[in-house]
Amino acid sequence: MRTLFVPLAVMALAVPPAFSQPAAGSNPSPIRHTAAATAEPAGPLDLRSALALALRFNPGLSSASREREAGDAAVVQAGAWPNPVFEAQVEDLRRGNRTTTLQLSQPIELGGKRAARVTAAERARDQAASALLARRSELRASVITMFFELLAAQERLRLAQDSVGLAETATRTAANRVAAGKVSPLEESRARVAEAGIRVELLQAEGALRSARRQLAALWGNPNPRFTQADGALDRLPADAAAADVEGRLSAAPVLRQARLEVERRQALSDLEQARRVPDVTVSLGAKRVPADEGMGSSRNQVVVGLSVPLPIFDTNRGNVAEALSREEKARDELAAAELQLGADAARATERLRSARATALTLQRDALPGAEAAYKAAARGFELGKFSFLEALDAQRTLFQVRNQHLLAVAEAHRAAAELDRLLGIGADEETPDAALAVR
Repeated sequence: MRTLFVPLAVMALAVPPAFSQPAAGSNPSPIRHTAAATAEPAGPLDLRSALALALRFNPGLSSASREREAGDAAVVQAGAWPNPVFEAQVEDLRRGNRTTTLQLSQPIELGGKRAARVTAAERARDQAASALLARRSELRASVITMFFELLAAQERLRLAQDSVGLAETATRTAANRVAAGKVSPLEESRARVAEAGIRVELLQAEGALRSARRQLAALWGNPNPRFTQADGALDRLPADAAAADVEGRLSAAPVLRQARLEVERRQALSDLEQARRVPDVTVSLGAKRVPADEGMGSSRNQVVVGLSVPLPIFDTNRGNVAEALSREEKARDELAAAELQLGADAARATERLRSARATALTLQRDALPGAEAAYKAAARGFELGKFSFLEALDAQRTLFQVRNQHLLAVAEAHRAAAELDRLLGIGADEETPDAALAVR
């Protein structure tokens, strides 16, 4: 009896190594917020620092990283062998007739089930890794977009402050001319109404600036931003996207990479369901102790060997196979749809970038100098009495509108460039933002 169980104990040693798990109950959110607030500079903030903060402290990026770690654990679990089963059976509780059977059974998977299961888990892990890269690219695009939105909000506030200063000058000039009896008091009233409207625009610009600061700081999990202002050149337009470069990068886009991995995962799941149609066998080895027969002085031991094979008569796994094949075809259709949608989105973002660049350059080259010259001439002529207040006010409003249009065009160009980078996955593999800023 004792020598029989030595090889059974050796069989029980074939178990996979334990996979390390993180401690349960941990909640790093308060620590993360404190660390993000501490790492954020208290002075000006440039784009490189904003990207570094977001890549380090963004909760969504951390969540995607945890999913990738979970995929690694799933691959380990998918490769585990079935556990052996130990059985003990006693027949007839009377001592003289008692029969004791000890048996160890080991299920053996056939048909390539384990290999197909591991392949499916590996594809799911690859999807998690690809989702992490996609999330990194999305975060990079969001930081760039919000950073230039903040720069635009700062510039709009500066323009609003300049407009308030111009309106105050126009009001004082109108008041002086009314006091001198050169114009009607209606001119001063109009000037004060215009100044009040511009002050309202100033309040709106201040609110938009505060909102833009909070939205940018929220990307690295800090609800109360510490930085004082964004430090960057808003008038530096992003480079135009060449159609050939965009076309060459489409095949490696995150959305297509995800769709292709989904096709491979579904194919592996189809192979797994096909393999499950092959029944597994269970091999048993044990010992049976039987009582002594009449005429024999002692009980004896017998070796028990068994083989168990289920008969696939009622359940042939046909439904699961059909479902897996249909979902595999669905994944292929979704890949084709993603290719078409990506091409359309990339073309739209490219056209938006091209149009915004052209608009900004045209306004900067033609409209802005003319509007500034017209306003200076109108303001000087109003002081000398050559122009009416309405003419000076119209020139001031035109200058403000042209400046605001230029700001909107520049912000739209940066927004379109960031969207194109997100679609193409540019910067997804970069741990640091240095290479990501090479084109800006």
